[in-house]
Amino acid sequence: MNLFDEEVRALETKARQSMPGGTVFYGSSSIRLWTTLQADFGPLHPLNLGFGGATLAACAWHFERLVLPARPAALVLYAGDNDLGEDRQPEEVCLFFCALAEKIQEHLPHVPVTFLSIKPSPARWHIVEPIRLANAFIADAISRRPQFQFVDATAAMLTPDGKPDMTLYEADGLHLSPAGYTRWYQQLAGRLSAEQRV
Repeated sequence: MNLFDEEVRALETKARQSMPGGTVFYGSSSIRLWTTLQADFGPLHPLNLGFGGATLAACAWHFERLVLPARPAALVLYAGDNDLGEDRQPEEVCLFFCALAEKIQEHLPHVPVTFLSIKPSPARWHIVEPIRLANAFIADAISRRPQFQFVDATAAMLTPDGKPDMTLYEADGLHLSPAGYTRWYQQLAGRLSAEQRV
């Protein structure tokens, strides 16, 4: 698990120096590259703890180092994309999520958690069925955890004919464009403000 060490060390310092009580956004490069988080979610005091190439397994592994020092009031998770891209099975991805969820429940039992669905990107459209299955398994796991909510942004990322909306992605077909982040913001905004009032 040394793949992310340099970036994780920098994030560890960032987390320790942050003011407690904010909303931590935690996960893969789709979180790391969300440069408008502060403008989008300013009242929720967002803290970006995304790291490039992160899997759900890596998020679970680094949870104590990165999330706990930030002392969040709320947590937003996005990962799973890279696990599936590495040929992990949907059932495995759900197990990685459950490992992370158990750590959250143990250490942050009163912190509301939002999991944003794994996106159906053009670059990974060939594994869209495993993506849908992983989302379904995670949503089911979340349904038994009152502290968690699942935000399914899948339909919002597709065209009316059910294909990936290319305008929401960068040229690599994997990372989000500014329009893609706007779409994610639209899916999350009301749900997060409601969670913060819990």
